[in-house]
Amino acid sequence: MSFVGLKSRIEAGDTVIIYINPHRMHALEVKSKRLNKNSEEIDNVFQTQFGALNVESLIGREFGSKILLPKGWIYVLHPTCEMWTQTLPHRTQIIYTPDISLILFQLDLKPGSVVLEAGTGSGSLTHALARTVYPDGHVHSFDFHENRVSVAEIEFKTHGLSPVVTVRQRDVCRDGYGESMNDVADAVFLDLPLPWEAVPHAVKAIKKNGGRFASFSPCIEQVQKTCTMLRGHGFGDINTLECLQREFSVIQRSLPVLSFDSVGNEEGGQKHESIITALPPLTMPGHTGYLTFATLPPMHSRPLILNIGNSGPD
Repeated sequence: MSFVGLKSRIEAGDTVIIYINPHRMHALEVKSKRLNKNSEEIDNVFQTQFGALNVESLIGREFGSKILLPKGWIYVLHPTCEMWTQTLPHRTQIIYTPDISLILFQLDLKPGSVVLEAGTGSGSLTHALARTVYPDGHVHSFDFHENRVSVAEIEFKTHGLSPVVTVRQRDVCRDGYGESMNDVADAVFLDLPLPWEAVPHAVKAIKKNGGRFASFSPCIEQVQKTCTMLRGHGFGDINTLECLQREFSVIQRSLPVLSFDSVGNEEGGQKHESIITALPPLTMPGHTGYLTFATLPPMHSRPLILNIGNSGPD
């Protein structure tokens, strides 16, 4: 199975997305057996509101097929990074698609880019990074938690991302990225509790001709400390964004229209006109996090930036 390529038919070992409705999707690995809560091997049967699905029966079916069940039907879809974000097993709090799209755009990533990610977590962003830099780029992902690294490594291999993703156990704030990562990155992304502590290590990792930086933080105090550290280490073009999704409702409304005669007097009787309009919701989804972006200029420009940033009133 590959999250960066497409194929037409389902094979054993593939990851598929079971689509019930836009708000109910499930990721399943196509195999004959699975382990229950007691670690006992049982037949791989998935229960839905429309009846039981024998997962092994999907082998040989085409992606996109409509699967009939006793009380209805479902669809079996080829996985994408966006659907994986909605269905993945949560090992940590994850970054969702609206923020991911902004991160990919602001980091100026493209096929062939090298990006360092600190805070692998559940691998939601890592999948999107891998698809973006494929086939010639690489994602170096770091996490301090041994078990999360082990699970993520297996997951990336199962999803066909191993050629473009390397995951390592490392405390980036304390130990940095390692000498092998010096001057290799086009971009650095941080999803850490103390991102400002990793900023000096990001400077070493970004290529001598410069690169981009991004950090995800839920609290504004984290953003303030990170921005201060970024300015002190030669970064410029520093800005912080918050991505809030707002869904408008399109409705038809009837509005009164005034009618006047030839001399400007209002005519009797009130007319109404029907129009189609869009209304915003009364409430909005809650805050997820702040995204801080910055640019590290080429090596020969950094001393100048540092001098400007450190200069103050006489």
